[in-house]
Amino acid sequence: MSKAEKVFYEDKAQTKALIEITRENNIFIMTMVDHENRFTSELCQAICDALDYVEHTVDSEDIKETALITRGQDKFYSNGLSFERALGVPNFTEKIFMPMLNKILLFTLPTIACMNGHAFAGGCLMAMAHDYRVMRSDRGFMCMNEIDLPAPLPAGMSALLRYKMAHHVYRDMVMQARRFNGKEALALHLVDGIADGVDNTFALAKEIAAKWAHKSKCGGILRLIKEDMYPEVSSRLTVGVPKL
Repeated sequence: MSKAEKVFYEDKAQTKALIEITRENNIFIMTMVDHENRFTSELCQAICDALDYVEHTVDSEDIKETALITRGQDKFYSNGLSFERALGVPNFTEKIFMPMLNKILLFTLPTIACMNGHAFAGGCLMAMAHDYRVMRSDRGFMCMNEIDLPAPLPAGMSALLRYKMAHHVYRDMVMQARRFNGKEALALHLVDGIADGVDNTFALAKEIAAKWAHKSKCGGILRLIKEDMYPEVSSRLTVGVPKL
């Protein structure tokens, strides 16, 4: 792995890294490095800060063709929310987690989720917020398991999933907690490609990033297009955030 050009930590003392940003051929790679990458207020903030960093770097260096890949490590993309830490924060879902998803959904660059392993619950939602997704064919599942907790899905999360997948797939995902492996996810258009193993999946993500990087030349127009694509989703994801 390339040396990180920027690291985002859990606290100001820089005792625990959460996000690393690297770059390959002007493609930005955001790697979540907290093992299972369970969402806390700190991880959500680190992701948002990393997105701001990428956007600022693209503008300041006047990079014309680029894209963003996100990925995890080992066998996890993200295993969802850290229940003890996340749900102990008042209004975590409405004011922290869903706005983070919205920031990815409307990001000013093409975005590719590289699912190196399991993408459960919040991890599945994060992947679905991207423009494109790739997944391992030999290991890992996409799953929304709230019904087995049991816990309801907030309207913003439901809207994101409902918009991004066919009705019968949405039904199976949220009513059955069905686990989709890579081959199933590809057949049902949940992902845009699959590959065997971590390295090949990452290589596929970079191929897709390189293919669509030239679309970033339009700058902020891409965000405006995404806003027009996802008006209901975006409004529901940000329902708990005061309008400026």
